[in-house]
Amino acid sequence: MNMPRFAARLHVLMASAAPVGVVIRRGPAKRVATYLWDRTTDEFQIGQWLKGRIYARRSDLSPDGRHFLYFAMNGKRHLEPSGYWTAISRAPYLKALALFPEGDTWSGGGLWTSNTTYWHNPGCWQDTLWDTTGFEREPAREPSEGHAKGCAMIYFQRLVRDGWTMKEVIRLNEWHWVQDFEKPLPHGWVLRKRAHGQVNAPVGKGCHWDEHALLPPSSGSAIECPEWEWAERDGDRLVWATEGRLQAGRLTTEGVGDQTVLHDFNEMVYASIQAPY
Repeated sequence: MNMPRFAARLHVLMASAAPVGVVIRRGPAKRVATYLWDRTTDEFQIGQWLKGRIYARRSDLSPDGRHFLYFAMNGKRHLEPSGYWTAISRAPYLKALALFPEGDTWSGGGLWTSNTTYWHNPGCWQDTLWDTTGFEREPAREPSEGHAKGCAMIYFQRLVRDGWTMKEVIRLNEWHWVQDFEKPLPHGWVLRKRAHGQVNAPVGKGCHWDEHALLPPSSGSAIECPEWEWAERDGDRLVWATEGRLQAGRLTTEGVGDQTVLHDFNEMVYASIQAPY
């Protein structure tokens, strides 16, 4: 029986104080690659591939865009660092400058608080295999807004830090909740991000997935964008990921114009790449 083929899944981390970003490209399920995105020229440079998974919602890019903090797994418990680890690397590469074993997926990951300080997901980093960064690790933060440790706890704090406003929580049933976020856009538009946490999510999505909509400047119906798996404001333009492609457009009073595909990440295959450090 042939399994359905899905487009590459994309999540993007954008530096707050530099015009760069890191694109986390997943597909097939146990292959992931990172790319450096120059947001001034819209050029992309591949970092490295991993035979495993990077948990994008528990990862972060330093404000200057130079360092990448990520949580990953390959399930190889017989090897260091026990199949699950948090690392700090030079963006967009994965070679660890600091490496912390986790042991499972209940903890792991964190956020930058400055270019040289960060905090970790509560309960993780009991051991340190090595750390050559000289960066300061701040005390752990406890879960807020009633959310447990893990992807949602870290991801939601990152969104709020990056200018999103947390709105209402909608519980659809015992195994499916939705957290709404909003961010203002040019010409009075608002971008809505609806973060789902769901057991038995739709085919092709994980247990945590997002959908988006554009809210008009005046009263009217929202423009639903169900095909956007990631979206963000980048200066005076809107950028989003759909079907394995990163796209951009500029908002006018009528809607999104000048739409263009910045890069198509679908036709990528695994390659062993050495970090230049």
